[in-house]
Order: sequence, then C-alpha cells, then structure tokens
Amino acid sequence: MIIKLFPLTTSFASNKDAAQQIRLTQILPALAKNEEVVCDFTQVDGATQSFIHALISDPIRQYNSLFFDLVTFKNCNIVIQKIITIVTDYMQESLQ
Repeated sequence: MIIKLFPLTTSFASNKDAAQQIRLTQILPALAKNEEVVCDFTQVDGATQSFIHALISDPIRQYNSLFFDLVTFKNCNIVIQKIITIVTDYMQESLQ
C-alpha cells in the first residue's frame, strides 16, 4: 500500500488529527494484514515531530520489529528524514 501524505495533509505536515486518521485507517489495517506500507512524502516540504509521532509511534509500539520490516518512507527531504529517525529511535529505546 502506498500512502500519499499530500493531500491528506498540507505541504507542512503538522495536523496530529490528520496523522491519527492516516494511522487508524491505513497504516494499522495494512500492518494487521502483514502488508507493506510506503509513506510517500512527495510535495510535503516539512513536518512537525508531533505529526510524525502521531503517525508512527503506535504502530511501532504494536508491531515493533515487524513495523520496520513492512514500513518504508519515500521522497522525504533531509529534515523529514531526521524527524523520522528521532521518532523511531525514541520509540525503539522506549520498548527496551
């Protein structure tokens, strides 16, 4: 499954409610079926850490290593890549 985050969010992804909707309606159902998920950040120029956290923290908590096997991030600029890394590192540390 490819999730195109734009136009589900704006070019600056900051709405935690939008992240929650994407997580609940797309990411978690796909992971429950062991489907690969690609989060495509095309046209998203920036994101808040709280948006990324709302998008992926619960799936990481629920699926742990399976999340990292099935979920990939595409077309992320360096800033978004760093935020994703911060959130994934934090979540992995909290699960230990």
